[in-house]
Amino acid sequence: MTDGIEAVTRSALALALDAASMRQQAIAANIANANVVGYVPQRISFEAQMVEVQRSMEQSGRIDAFALAQVRPNIEPAVDDAGVPRQVQLDVEAADMARNAVHYQALVKGLSRHFSLLSMAASDGRK
Repeated sequence: MTDGIEAVTRSALALALDAASMRQQAIAANIANANVVGYVPQRISFEAQMVEVQRSMEQSGRIDAFALAQVRPNIEPAVDDAGVPRQVQLDVEAADMARNAVHYQALVKGLSRHFSLLSMAASDGRK
C-alpha cells in the first residue's frame, strides 16, 4: 500500500511542508538582515519543480514516487533579471511570512486528514 497514490500523496505533502519551513527560515533571515549592507535576500525555489513533476506524471500516465524523490526545495538569491540583488522590503516580507504560515497550516491539516483516512481504512471505518 505504500506504493502508488498513498506514497505520492505523503511524499508531496512532506516536500511541501519542508519547502514551507525553509521559506519561513529564509523570510526570517531576510527580515533580520534587512538593514545589513550587501545582504542578498533569499528565496525558496520549489513550486516550479512540482509543476514539472506533475506534467511528467500526466504525460507518462503513471504515478511516480521516484520523481518526487528527486525534488528538493532550493535556496536561491533574490536577484532581478540583471543579477542585481533585490532590496528587502519589510512589508512584503511580513506579508510573505503570513501567507506562508497559512500555507503551512493548510498542509499540516491536509496531512492530518490523509492519515485519518488511512487510519479509518485500516480500522474498516470503525473508531
